[in-house]
Amino acid sequence: MASLIYSGIMSLDGYINDASGNFDWSMPDQDVHGFVNDRERTIGTRLMGRRIYEVMSAWDGPEFSVGEPDVIRDFQQLWLDSDKIVFTRTLESLSASRTRIEPTVDIAAIARLKSTANRDVSVGGANLGAQLVRAGLVDEFQLYLSPVIVGGGTRFLPDGVRLDLHLVDEHRFGNGVTYLAYRPRTGG
Repeated sequence: MASLIYSGIMSLDGYINDASGNFDWSMPDQDVHGFVNDRERTIGTRLMGRRIYEVMSAWDGPEFSVGEPDVIRDFQQLWLDSDKIVFTRTLESLSASRTRIEPTVDIAAIARLKSTANRDVSVGGANLGAQLVRAGLVDEFQLYLSPVIVGGGTRFLPDGVRLDLHLVDEHRFGNGVTYLAYRPRTGG
């Protein structure tokens, strides 16, 4: 059975963007990007909401990585090699390869996907992530904490959920970013 991984770059106060929707403060340097790429190698299917899809679909363009560092080209290949499911009621067509639309979030279907997949499944987007956290489907949280406090925006983790977690991995980067990976505790 595959793991469902919820991963994101966030501010120290837990936001993936600021109150204006900006996330330029979260752009990873080459060291962080290479580390992210290594975590992404296990992903076979990416689940995402419309907004994260619209940001990430740029990776599908062949010209996107021309002249870019190796870590950018590496991530682009990881993106291209994965299946993508976009949960949206507003988009009618998609430009990214290996991508399909689902109009609603079917928790049972996602649980089936997770139980039958031979590679891990990732979730991108705070709204979708919150639904899967609340449903108890997230097996691992991968947090990249940026050394910035933005004071508001879109929260990475949902309110109203209590989960006891245990730390399974950590790494500190020279630019101040800290990676923390947690899995839910089982059995009290």
